[in-house]
Amino acid sequence: MPTSLAPAVCVVDDDASLLRAVQLLLRAAGFTVGAFGSAEEFLLAAKVVPPRCLVLDIHLGRLSGFDLHDRLTAAGLTIPTIFITAHDDAPTRERARRAGAVGYLRKPFDDDALIASVERALST
Repeated sequence: MPTSLAPAVCVVDDDASLLRAVQLLLRAAGFTVGAFGSAEEFLLAAKVVPPRCLVLDIHLGRLSGFDLHDRLTAAGLTIPTIFITAHDDAPTRERARRAGAVGYLRKPFDDDALIASVERALST
């Protein structure tokens, strides 16, 4: 169960500059944020306390965003997820929909759209 010290939102993206920008944006909007450059890095941290919302890039390194989402689901963790991607196509959107995505944003995305998606995810 999340504590007040745990990030409400975790962002996983292998693009360091985008990861930092999203982290700063969400913090400025008042969210507690954890930032991770890989799925593996996130998995190590999530074993301690999972976040209440996940902003997840689809195309990561060895484990994709979908792979990470599948692992979390298999472990019984249902974390509202916003998928982000620079490689948008119909099959990817459909897979995100089937995964139960709370949001799906194509890079570059609008700051307000991300904040609205996070607010929606945290209210579920």
